[in-house]
Amino acid sequence: MADPFAKWPLVLSGLNVDLLETAYCASLRYFSATGAFAEAVRAGCGVLLPGPGRAVSTPGGDMVLAWRSPTETVLLAAAASGLDALGACVAAATDGCLIELTGALKVLDLSGERIAQLLCRLGGSGCVPQPGEARRGRLADVPVLALSLQTYEVQLLVERPYLPHLLNWVRETLLDFSVT
Repeated sequence: MADPFAKWPLVLSGLNVDLLETAYCASLRYFSATGAFAEAVRAGCGVLLPGPGRAVSTPGGDMVLAWRSPTETVLLAAAASGLDALGACVAAATDGCLIELTGALKVLDLSGERIAQLLCRLGGSGCVPQPGEARRGRLADVPVLALSLQTYEVQLLVERPYLPHLLNWVRETLLDFSVT
């Protein structure tokens, strides 16, 4: 009998989990969230750096910025050209930098009304973001950034070496869901 959870996306009543094969990512590192670098980011993508625990989308919806720490914001872009264009905008700023992480970070895209149930089983309710939030936490005992821009939609960002471990936990947890 074929394993129904062997390939992505995983679809279950009330929950879809998809592994984004290509996610264009960067780390925006800065000394101050209000300095020249932050202003260059705003000029380049149309939004301010998000405040603590927040996630925002650019006006065109082609980029997402998610707070990761007081001196770091993670950027997800729809295309590599978005990273290149923002990199050019911030290049002259001396109080920050853009570090490309494409390939180093992997993204799991979750949708459906059972997201909170999955995340709670993997690590706890503290990892369940509300729309407009970015929450750092541990899921399946690995560090993850969970962000949400809309109700019933969450993206999990995980460092590539931890991806197989997290995927196995997600798979096994969803197998439990299918029995209950």
